[in-house]
Amino acid sequence: MTTGEPPLSCEELLTTTRSVRHGLDLDRPVDPAVVEDCLRIALQAPNGNNRQHWRWIVLTDPDVRAAVAEVYRAAFHERNAAGLGRLAELPGPARSVLTGARSLADRLHRVPVLVIPCLELPGGRLPPGNQAGVWGSLLPAAWNYALAARSRGLVTAWTAVHLDREREVADLLGLPPSVRQGALLPTAHPLRSTFRPGPRLPLDRVLHRDGWQGTRSD
Repeated sequence: MTTGEPPLSCEELLTTTRSVRHGLDLDRPVDPAVVEDCLRIALQAPNGNNRQHWRWIVLTDPDVRAAVAEVYRAAFHERNAAGLGRLAELPGPARSVLTGARSLADRLHRVPVLVIPCLELPGGRLPPGNQAGVWGSLLPAAWNYALAARSRGLVTAWTAVHLDREREVADLLGLPPSVRQGALLPTAHPLRSTFRPGPRLPLDRVLHRDGWQGTRSD
């Protein structure tokens, strides 16, 4: 939290760390030392056999951010062309999410810090079939980073739209073929200091006991 505000409880931190797309302070710089502090916390996340194959790309140079943002925008508009074309017809929640995502895409080059968590894999090859074990060695660490940023008065937005053009971003950043990107975490100060838990389905809609048929509503 920012100076002078009480620290977040563990439950508040876990339930109010949101993907912030609209309310980013694009004019206030982010201290690189704070980002590195958050990354040190990220490195305490579990990972397969403690191999620590994660790598972290931190982008602060305006020209580099602009180049990545241009690729991101192209991927975003390709992916969402249909929805954007009928935005007014979408249900309220879907329209709100897409509007926020478009706002982030349009202004991504102005976000002070972009963090890209990556995995270094032999030959850059992802295994066929279920990849939970592979990404389970990176994504918890990326979420650790988001939580640490929130606890220090910063906000992030979890997005992976750029992965539709992953190779283009890799070429821009000079990543070797062995490195695969897992997400993109724009990082900035927020325009507001309070956040609420997000809308979620009630637990009894998603909980199954002792098998798929063991729902609480049965």
